[in-house]
Amino acid sequence: MTLPTDLDLRGRRALVTGASGGLGLELATRLADAGAEVLLAVRDEAKGAAALERIRDVVPGAEVSVRRLDLASLKSVAELGDRLGDEGWPIHLLVNNGGVMAPATRHTTADGLELQFGTNYVGHFALTVHLLPLLREGRARVTTVTSSAARTARLNWADLQGDRKYSAVRAYGQSKLADLMFALELDRRSRAAGWGIVSNAAHPGTTLTGLYAAGPNLGRDRPAPHEALMTRLARWGVFVHHVEQGAVPILYAAAAPDARGGRLYGPDGFGQFTGGPAELAIYRRVRDEEEAAKLWEYTTARA
Repeated sequence: MTLPTDLDLRGRRALVTGASGGLGLELATRLADAGAEVLLAVRDEAKGAAALERIRDVVPGAEVSVRRLDLASLKSVAELGDRLGDEGWPIHLLVNNGGVMAPATRHTTADGLELQFGTNYVGHFALTVHLLPLLREGRARVTTVTSSAARTARLNWADLQGDRKYSAVRAYGQSKLADLMFALELDRRSRAAGWGIVSNAAHPGTTLTGLYAAGPNLGRDRPAPHEALMTRLARWGVFVHHVEQGAVPILYAAAAPDARGGRLYGPDGFGQFTGGPAELAIYRRVRDEEEAAKLWEYTTARA
């Protein structure tokens, strides 16, 4: 399974969240290079402006713009949805990529949700729902970025927000499990209702990005060791690859003509750490369609 070298996205409008750096910036750059108009949805507009200039340096003539989006604020999500709705242009590709990973201590979103669950999952759920009319008009491909951490995660219905007991790693895995369940449930609902939206999920394997510094350093007095360890492993070529490789399974899921809805894509290497794009078996805990529907209803009531 390989990504087409002649990918042609001219005439397509793509929205990428978390596009100011890391995987999001790489994805946005490659979508722009394939001819798409790309909207960079970012929390920090200064970083977004720098990302825009970098894309234009790499892809002269790229059609790219910045949109403000704080996934940790449902108000911000709604504002972006309203602005894009007012613009009225269909969206053909949506990549739900932005997020936070493993803060050492429990933090909350502007709406009181546990930060990882609220940002990685609820924010993207709300954004997708706000954009449904534009996505339906564009018969869009929606790709939601999950993680191999979803393989061993579970939804703790008794304490989804980590109020009683917070574990950084478990909360991250739960948020990415929710992302995967959402991606598959969206595809089921689209097929049942005839929305014309194709929804799938992808994960980048173990990819060296700023997540290993930004999240783990929240709530710590000393720098977390995560980034230094990942940098060393990437330098040795062991279990970690760089953004250019990590973006490929996501780009395949989002833009390859033969990528399908209701599927999970990721690296084909040992343990799904690194490798080229492949269709992966759906993780066991994600196969419960009743739980996915329950999660959809739970989130609808809060988003």
